[in-house]
Amino acid sequence: MAYSLAEALWLVETEITDDILVAYPTVDRGALARLAADPAAAAAITLMIDDVGQLDVIDAVAGPRGRETVRVCIDLDASWRPVPGAHLGVRRSPIHSPQAAGTLAAAITGRQGFRLVGLMSYEAQLAGIGDAPPGQPVRGAIIRAIQARSYPELLERRAAAVAAVSAQAELEFVNGGGTGSVSGTAADPAVTEITAGSGLYGPVLFDGYRAWQPTPAAFFALSVVRKPTPQSATVHGGGWIASGEAHRSRQPTPWLPEGLRLIPAEGAGEVQTPLVGPGAAGLSIGDRVWFRHAKAGEVCEHVETLHVISSGAGGVGAAVVETNADVPGRGEGVPWLSRPPLSRPPLSRRR
Repeated sequence: MAYSLAEALWLVETEITDDILVAYPTVDRGALARLAADPAAAAAITLMIDDVGQLDVIDAVAGPRGRETVRVCIDLDASWRPVPGAHLGVRRSPIHSPQAAGTLAAAITGRQGFRLVGLMSYEAQLAGIGDAPPGQPVRGAIIRAIQARSYPELLERRAAAVAAVSAQAELEFVNGGGTGSVSGTAADPAVTEITAGSGLYGPVLFDGYRAWQPTPAAFFALSVVRKPTPQSATVHGGGWIASGEAHRSRQPTPWLPEGLRLIPAEGAGEVQTPLVGPGAAGLSIGDRVWFRHAKAGEVCEHVETLHVISSGAGGVGAAVVETNADVPGRGEGVPWLSRPPLSRPPLSRRR
């Protein structure tokens, strides 16, 4: 799964994979023109669709005749709406009901130049919210109660949506889930594949889940550049903020040395991050402080190289090194993305 069409095109051009689902709709006209003119890219990349207006943009860039057929996937809104006007989950697709999914599927299959191959639904209220937030037992109980009622509703509605869409086109895949809901989504017979991206390397946000407790495996280092007081220290940069609500849970967490914490009034800043706590007194200018990221995305927004460090006992951890270099793509230049060209991916969603 890719974040953008530009990223997906790069992954195809560098022969990293030939099977990519773009997670979000795109109106990047330059990238769409490249996709429509490239047989290999068009065969490898599937675009996300939740509105016929997105099809119109593609046709405006490259008319349906004479271009490569564009593979598309319908994004089904997985949010829970227990009563009219209530919306628990992220606001993504306008396609919520099975009937709406079937109507959009018919519109896609009725248009030249498109091929409907998949259905996706991301249940953010299950996958993206920890059900055991540290120090918040009441909030955790409320979250668990909501999730317990939302999950069965989604199972029934997603199965009906798959049936409605399958009546219009033969689907190659049904994508669902997220890091925080892998076990639950895996039990859904309608789903054929699960995406778990935000939890790569065991970030801090997922410490608050009962179903999965990550082992921290990625860290980034920032240097101490100031000592405002003997009991505090300030590192350079640090504002590596994860997606989601503007909340302290989206900030990185100082990890080593122990005994450090952010100042609530300042948090992790774009240009500097002050730290306090018992460990701050022992820091000197030039020392390094190691942080854990909140979600996987922001790490590869800021660095272009991940150094893999072996423990020597069979365990492997990934350390992310601070860099000021421009990063052309999310994760571009990461060593584990550099691999021999593939004639076919070892695991393809194309059955």
